[in-house]
Parts: sequence; structure tokens; C-alpha cells
Amino acid sequence: MIETARLLLRWPEPQDFAARAATFADRETMALFGPGQDEDGVRADLARHASYHPQGLGFWSVLERESGAWVGFCGLKPGAPDTPIEREIEVGWLIARSRWGRGYATEAARAALDHAWRAFDARRAVAIVARPNAPSHAVAIRLGMQRLPALDFLHPKIDPTDPLAAMNVYAIDRPA
Repeated sequence: MIETARLLLRWPEPQDFAARAATFADRETMALFGPGQDEDGVRADLARHASYHPQGLGFWSVLERESGAWVGFCGLKPGAPDTPIEREIEVGWLIARSRWGRGYATEAARAALDHAWRAFDARRAVAIVARPNAPSHAVAIRLGMQRLPALDFLHPKIDPTDPLAAMNVYAIDRPA
């Protein structure tokens, strides 16, 4: 478990499922991130991320420390295969719409990056942000990440005609 001033990050637990599924079903949220998922898709996503746990990777559930409420998820994973980031450590985040505007994505992602520097020898970490997702571009910039336009790509799991398929790549180097 990772603690920040306002958040707890821990591996997903069964009681997180309903909130996670509701977030993936929320049209306004997913309008910034890509195709939503039904409950079977959420289960598959959780299983995929659990497969990263032996490597110390995966997305944590993000909870408010004070209330214990589920806020979203954030964490580290291997870069997507067959993309320019496939050999990188990727940091990612998704916050429930009811918790937007509170700085939770930045706080959680900063904690994930701090964990990456302690746990792995990676020289940098990357993030991918759908081109239309202005709030997540702002998070990446607040984290101190720099755009790497030469690595931008179309996400292989999103219809290439969908504007959300166009991924902008950001990176941050390991602190000295």
C-alpha cells in the first residue's frame, strides 16, 4: 500500500468492482479515455493488471484516506506491445468523474512514479494520453513530463478513426 497526504493506493479488492465498473460505464468519463467497458471487460482488465503483480506492476485502486471512498485507479504497467513504448514502464490514471478537479490524478500518479524510482531501474517512465484529453495532458505536465512527439501512435485497441486512438506520449527521466 502507498499513502499520500490524501490518498491510499492499494491493489484492487472485490469491493472496488462496482465503482470501477461504474467509472468505465460513465460516458462523460470515457469520452476522454476511449471505449468504455461492460462488467466482463472490467473483469478482464482487472485480470490483466493482476498478471503484472509478480513484476511489481499493475494499477492500484485509489481511495480517499479520510472517507475510504474509491476515487479511481492509477499505477504502473508495461508499455503496450507493438507500440513505441512497449519496453517502457507506463504510468496511467483514471479518476471517477465525481472526483475530478481535486488534484487526485496528479497526487496518485506522483506516488506511482516515486514507487517506480524506488522499485525499478528504469531510466524513465512514460504516459500515454489521448490527444483530445486536455485534463490528462495537464496532469502529465504537472508531473514534470515532457512530450515526445516522435513516439506518438495510434492505440492498437481503439478504432483508428476514433480521435481517442491518437496517443500523445510523455516521458519523465529518473531523478538524479
